Amino acid sequence: MGSTGSIGRQTLDVVRLHPDRFEVALLTARSSSELLIKQALEFKPDDVVICDPSKWEEVRRALSGTTTEVHAGMDSVCGLVTGDVDIVLSALVGFSGLRPTLAAIGAGKTIALANKETLVAAGSIVMDRAEKAGVRIRPVDSEHSAIWQCLEGAAGNPVEKIHLTASGGPFRTWPRERIAAATKDMALKHPNWSMGAKITIDSATMMNKGFELIEAKWLFETPAAKIHVVVHPESIIHSMVEFRDGSVIAQLGCPDMREPIQLALTYPERLYLNNKKLDFAALGSLSFQEPDLERFPCLGLAFDAIGRGGNVPAALNAANEAAVAAYLEDRIGFYDISGIVSDCIDGVDFVAEPSPEDIFTTNDVVLRRADELIRRWLHS
Repeated sequence: MGSTGSIGRQTLDVVRLHPDRFEVALLTARSSSELLIKQALEFKPDDVVICDPSKWEEVRRALSGTTTEVHAGMDSVCGLVTGDVDIVLSALVGFSGLRPTLAAIGAGKTIALANKETLVAAGSIVMDRAEKAGVRIRPVDSEHSAIWQCLEGAAGNPVEKIHLTASGGPFRTWPRERIAAATKDMALKHPNWSMGAKITIDSATMMNKGFELIEAKWLFETPAAKIHVVVHPESIIHSMVEFRDGSVIAQLGCPDMREPIQLALTYPERLYLNNKKLDFAALGSLSFQEPDLERFPCLGLAFDAIGRGGNVPAALNAANEAAVAAYLEDRIGFYDISGIVSDCIDGVDFVAEPSPEDIFTTNDVVLRRADELIRRWLHS
């Protein structure tokens, strides 16, 4: 799901490298019809879904001479992920990943999860349903894949602390005054990773790391108080797990998302990957810093949201989604993102134990509230 985005394209790189191991059954895209057509002609899936219905005829016409069935809309995605597939890799952007992920879990499919907003918005619901369905969720984010790998070597020993590493983004060394004037073009220049626009902005604000903290809480059943965010500019150590005796297990590798993607698809096997390998002598040194919550208030807002619990993380996600979209459209400034998110989570009607319907309602209400705030920002 999300085959035309950054993670989707890199997943298909892995499939291309191991054609004897993988068969693509379904590809979905939001609106990138041209690339979806190209992928479908190469990988010959049984089905493709273009979520934008206005692009359906274009895709149908291009694939009319093939055996691939063409569908439109998110309802089609939710239906098709329950079919004859073994692993569903969710690389959708934002809240849109929740419904089809729940559908795949309900059908007992193994989930390779790259859509962190699914767990941010509805972590308790998703993990509860996965447990009841006997479904394993394999993390694709490099940090959560690292934690998963470290825990595999822990022999069941209780975790004292998870150290979640962060690159610090493009503004790590900038003073607050300079960050305040940062344009989207500046924010989109990530120093280490090649990612989609939304996640790159989230990295620049450090909201991405806040989302990952919430995701780690649910994936690894670890209280947020035991998850420590540490800035590691080199992005070589992807995360670490500390135990009661003080020993720490870390997972290292060059910044390349194909590594965690491939492991999520092949676990417990580790297949060949044509990636850059670590040269420890060339690294020289690795550095670590505490995050600065004054310059990056979005991280603090994520800590606050998970501390409050209930539907507040869903509000956090919705407000951030709207604010980042507005920033990418040059409608608001960099620190307006955190201002809008703060207002929205403070004003949300709190639900302590939200149902799926509560989560969808919260998302809709907060998106409307954020849109009102964005319009005020434009006219202030």
